[in-house]
Amino acid sequence: MEVFRGRKLVIATKHRKELAIAGPLIAGLNITPFVPEDFDSDQFGTFTGEIRRLGTPLENARKKAVLAAKRENATLAVASEGSFGPHPTLPFVSSDEEVLLLIDLKNGYEIHASYLTHETNFCGSSIDRTADLQTFSEEIGFPEHGIILKANDRSGESYIFKDFPNTASLCEKANKLLENQFRLSAETDMRAMNNPTRMRAIGEAAKILVEKVKSTCPGCSAPGYGVVETIIGLPCKQCRMPTRSIKARVYRCAYCGFTEEKINPKKIAEDPMYCDWCNP
Repeated sequence: MEVFRGRKLVIATKHRKELAIAGPLIAGLNITPFVPEDFDSDQFGTFTGEIRRLGTPLENARKKAVLAAKRENATLAVASEGSFGPHPTLPFVSSDEEVLLLIDLKNGYEIHASYLTHETNFCGSSIDRTADLQTFSEEIGFPEHGIILKANDRSGESYIFKDFPNTASLCEKANKLLENQFRLSAETDMRAMNNPTRMRAIGEAAKILVEKVKSTCPGCSAPGYGVVETIIGLPCKQCRMPTRSIKARVYRCAYCGFTEEKINPKKIAEDPMYCDWCNP
């Protein structure tokens, strides 16, 4: 895209997210990304809780991007933020939602995209013996995927241990803690460089971001024209009553405010099997 062609872009990360983000941005936008040295994105919060996360994922991504841009005297920056928890529509399933934000301080553009997936190993477990830890490590794919140990002593003081290179070092630390009567739990390390599954999700979010950046507003030609609202109510083929399926999508330009509603291009009516009236 011409507005970004040839420009340098700073990737605001300390967890090697450039491995997932840089490729799609180079291929799709013809930019030159780089990572700032000693950039501390942890100051905006950590997954392990040492630093509390404040604000929404988008707000935190914005803070990172703006800080990195100003620090590197750049006008183009991208940052990501992940959040983990129960899937919004699949019961008893964990999810990973990755948000990517690109800011253009030169032209005043701010474009974000998100990717939601149930393909995540986000989980945790209480550990009473090393056999429990070995089982947990096999389930989450250690050592390719990192493990974080959390321990509490008898006074209630909390400790966090991470960056274990192998099973021997992990079990050695767990044994010492258990021998000293610490209450112990283990959880997946969700930092991108220690979680290949999450890194793949970030890569998917980067592809979505590129496509959104390349989508321009019909009114002012600004990049980032995309869906801001989904309208349900696609009529049933049989009874014509509204269903929960998508009827239309609302597109809006964040730059000039141009808005339009686009009818679902794939279908004009829903199968009765998805109708709450025909198939309650």
